Amino acid sequence: MALIDWDERFCVGIASVDHEHREMIRLINELHEHIGGGDSVAEFLGEIYARISAHFALEEKVMRERQYNQYADHKADHERLLDEIREIMDDVEDKGSYQESILADRLRNWFGDHFRTRDARLHRFLEGASHG
Repeated sequence: MALIDWDERFCVGIASVDHEHREMIRLINELHEHIGGGDSVAEFLGEIYARISAHFALEEKVMRERQYNQYADHKADHERLLDEIREIMDDVEDKGSYQESILADRLRNWFGDHFRTRDARLHRFLEGASHG
């Protein structure tokens, strides 16, 4: 069963970006399926954290290079999600507690808001810069 299903509200209207976001959700679901098949919850969360961090680092590098005027707010939103994932990781480590529904809700809510607002704005900026 998928941890998070693709939702059309995640679309930003830019095919390549929507594809990348679908791939991120596919990866999260693929990693999620490995829980119980030998991978631990801690390994799953660590891999999710690493993959999302790498995606954010690349996106932030592009924003800095292009001198994106919304960089600080966009980066702060990235940090907020990473902090939430770290909190879940800490609960697993400290208390042995993992509630799949909490992670799924946080990812679903964050993706829905972040993709439609901050990522859509960033990619409109980048498309405008490449045509100007």
